[in-house]
Amino acid sequence: MTLFLSYLINGISLGSVYAIIALGYTMVYGIAKMLNFAHGDVIMVGAYISFCAMQYLGLPAIVCILMSMAVCTILGILIEGLAYKPLRQAPSLAVLITAIGVSYFLQNMALLIWGSNPKSFASVVRVGSLSLFQGKLLISGETIVTVLANIVIMIALTLFTGKTKVGKAMRAVSEDKGAAELMGINVNATISMTFAIGSALAAIAGVLLCSAYPTLQPTTGSMPGIKAFTAAVFGGIGSIPGAMIGGILLGVIEILGKAYISTELGDAFVFAVLIVVLLVKPTGLLGKKVHEKV
Repeated sequence: MTLFLSYLINGISLGSVYAIIALGYTMVYGIAKMLNFAHGDVIMVGAYISFCAMQYLGLPAIVCILMSMAVCTILGILIEGLAYKPLRQAPSLAVLITAIGVSYFLQNMALLIWGSNPKSFASVVRVGSLSLFQGKLLISGETIVTVLANIVIMIALTLFTGKTKVGKAMRAVSEDKGAAELMGINVNATISMTFAIGSALAAIAGVLLCSAYPTLQPTTGSMPGIKAFTAAVFGGIGSIPGAMIGGILLGVIEILGKAYISTELGDAFVFAVLIVVLLVKPTGLLGKKVHEKV
C-alpha cells in the first residue's frame, strides 16, 4: 500500500508539471486557435536561464525563477510577434509548420550557446521533505512545491480570465475575434498577452521539471511538451480546469504504467491515452463541442 501511494504521489507530481505546461497550450489554443509546438522549447530556455543565474551569478532561487519568467515572457512575445502575427489570416497548416520551425530554431540556438552535453541542475526548492507512516512514505519538497504551484496557478488563471478586464477580453477574443475587435478590444495585444502568460508558465514548469529530474539539455522540453499537449487534449483543450485534470491523470497513468506494466512502454501509455480520447471523446473530458454555422 505504501509503495502504491509513493507511485501515486510521484504521478501527481509529474502530472502537475504536465498540467502547468498544458495550461500554456490551452490558453494559446483557446484564444489564438493555434497550437504553439515551440512551447516545449520555451520550457527548455526557461530552465537554462535559471541554471545560468544559479550557476554563474549565484543568485537566490526566487530571483532565478523570476529572471527565467521574465526572459521567457519576452521570448514568447517575440515569437508571437515575429513568427505568428504575420500569419493571422494564413491556413492553419502554415502556422503549424512555422511552429515546428521555431521549435527547431530554439533547440539549435540552445546547442550553439550551451552545447549538447547534459548539465546538472541544482534544485531551486528549499522546502524539506515530508515523512509519513513512520518514515515509510517520503514526499520530497519538489513534489510538495510542484503540486501547490499547480493548484495556485490554476486558481489564479481561472480568477484572472473570469474577473479581470484583460481576462474578459481574452475570453471575448476566444469566442469571436471579429466581434471583439468591433467592441474595441485590441486583438493583437490580447493574443500577445496570452503568449506572454503561457511562456511565463513554461518557465516555471521548466524550473520545476529540472528540479525534480536534474538533467538539463537542449531537448529537455521536447517530450514533456508533447505529453503536456496530450494532457491538454485529454482534459479538453481550451479549458483551464481541464488542463489541470488532464495533466495530473496523465502523470499518474505514466508512473503507474511504468511501475506495474513496463518501464520501456511508459511513453506509449501516454500516447495510447491520446488515441483513445480522440476516438471516444474528441473534445476531451471538459471540452465543449462547438457547432459551426455553414
